[in-house]
Amino acid sequence: MMRSISIFGATGSVGQSTLDLVRRNRDEWRVVALTANGNVAELAALAREFRPEVAVVADAGCEALLAHALAGEGIAVAAGEAALVEAAKLGADVTMAAIVGCAGLAPTMAAIECGKTVALANKESLVAAGELMMAAARASGATILPVDSEHNAIFQCLSGDLDRVAKITLTASGGPFRTFSHNEMGSVTPEQAVAHPNWSMGAKISVDSATMMNKGLELIEAYHLFPVGLARLDIIVHPQSVVHSMVEYVDGSTIAQLGPADMRVPIASALAWPDRMATPCSPLDLAKLARLEFEAPDFERFPALTLARAAIAEGGGRPAQLNAANEVAVAAFLDRRIGFLDIAAISARLFDETAPIAPHSLHDVFNLDRESRARAEQLVVTFAKA
Repeated sequence: MMRSISIFGATGSVGQSTLDLVRRNRDEWRVVALTANGNVAELAALAREFRPEVAVVADAGCEALLAHALAGEGIAVAAGEAALVEAAKLGADVTMAAIVGCAGLAPTMAAIECGKTVALANKESLVAAGELMMAAARASGATILPVDSEHNAIFQCLSGDLDRVAKITLTASGGPFRTFSHNEMGSVTPEQAVAHPNWSMGAKISVDSATMMNKGLELIEAYHLFPVGLARLDIIVHPQSVVHSMVEYVDGSTIAQLGPADMRVPIASALAWPDRMATPCSPLDLAKLARLEFEAPDFERFPALTLARAAIAEGGGRPAQLNAANEVAVAAFLDRRIGFLDIAAISARLFDETAPIAPHSLHDVFNLDRESRARAEQLVVTFAKA
């Protein structure tokens, strides 16, 4: 039976992988909405191919360009943040939430409130507003299916009551600087940081992987998705990125999900759930791999992990504050305004300065996000002068 899908962040890496799977199964999917931030040419090309009801560009200044590109196509065109939310309310059977950063928060919440299925690739939404989003899902009856490879792996490994889970372990590649000393990391460049050894990802998430903040944010996400408590959440470094996560049960059994380092695998799991669908991904050749390595994370060289655990433990507005500060710091690093080690240091400084109150609405989250970004920008200037 044909199902409908909306893809938010269609021109990004997750969006492109999702559309590749839809393209291979065109008789099963009807595209309702496609969105992009400002890549009008690519969005228009995808709209002409997949014929959505509406194409939305987040940058309101690009609306005329998109309208011109799709003139005569019979596809509605809209622009701006409000248009993203309205597109999410169209009620597709599946919404792929793949907008990077807090920009994806409002449309993701709107999709959840429709009570359908949300395939969540936007980790910042759960990090900044996890309690609000999970409460909204319970109220609407929406199903949230994790798309991050680690959380999707956990989802696949879970069986039965969470009370029977002894530990959930997220694996981390360790990023490109896993073996670097603290001094060596002080001089790395943006080009080095975005060169992930296993995954093909965007610049921001690649830098997050290099600092291991990505794993810290995923720990916060897991805390909301799989409510077993912080004490039963763990991280282990696994350089090969073959084992994507593990669930240990009280009887001593550990179930792990293995797969190639290709985002189409977890995306396919979410799109087909509770069934399975074929992908073009190459199967694992364990004999060729020969060995799998695991090691404990180094919390001194990668302080982002400590910051994330502290944010979970304190709760309230801490996770949203951490996410905002990190986004600002990563952007500053990519612009060569600060050094690599300054990224986590800016978040740590912000933690020391302020203790935000818990947000009770998306309005509160956005206010906290804005205030945290403003202060983080000031800290960027301070660190740049140091």
